Amino acid sequence: MDVRDTVVEDIITDHIEKLASRNYKAIARALGVQVEDVFEAARVINKSLNPTPGAGFGIDESRAIVPDIFIYKVGDEYVISLNEDGMPKLKISPYYRELLKTAGAATPDNAKGYIQDKLRSAVWLIKSVHQRQRTVYRVVECIVRFQREFLDQGLKYRKPLVLKDVAAEIGVHESTVSRVTSNKYVQTPRGIFELKYFFSNGMSSGGGEEVTSEYIKEKVRKIIESEDPKHPLSDAQIADKLKETGIVVARRTATKYREAMGFLSSSRRKAHF
Repeated sequence: MDVRDTVVEDIITDHIEKLASRNYKAIARALGVQVEDVFEAARVINKSLNPTPGAGFGIDESRAIVPDIFIYKVGDEYVISLNEDGMPKLKISPYYRELLKTAGAATPDNAKGYIQDKLRSAVWLIKSVHQRQRTVYRVVECIVRFQREFLDQGLKYRKPLVLKDVAAEIGVHESTVSRVTSNKYVQTPRGIFELKYFFSNGMSSGGGEEVTSEYIKEKVRKIIESEDPKHPLSDAQIADKLKETGIVVARRTATKYREAMGFLSSSRRKAHF
């Protein structure tokens, strides 16, 4: 077994996390070898080994998202339609209504009281479900008004929007908006999105306009994905690139967005082979 094979085995056995983060110098120090030996071993590992060997044998299928709400564009207007397929069809059983009507003197009072109590509970549940659906509709209606430009023209035009804005608009508590938008998906002419996607804080651009953090993240992603792998951009350089597009952010802000998307630092992104 030559030195390269030994280094490959040692990396796989004890330093796979450092390899994933491209911390080649730390691996070299730990193994007492040259960084060039680590580069060569990494090349062998990356080209000949599969980091997820069981992926081809999984039994789980991709989860299909069934939208809870549909937004269609009809002419110049957007039309909202709730997906009722997944909603339970609730109604009061006629049998119990009739049972209560025909209960005579021989029927114990506690039995009558029990049936009346359960009927009231059922009516309350049905009204609550309908009220929730109405609230969902009103929230989506409000989102469409706020985000009309996004629906018309795309990500750049998505406006900063917070739960409080929608809550004030439709006259409910902020927590209500939070609940009805959790785990809800909407199909739009721009694609399928979680309702929470439409809520984000804003940041002023160089032109005085407010843009969303998601728009800035997408810009950072494109900058990193188009960089020279052998000469990756530092966070300061990413901030400079953003400035060229009219988005002024500090270096630490560029760092925050880069890390939030899971991109390593420039020294860790650098391709050595």
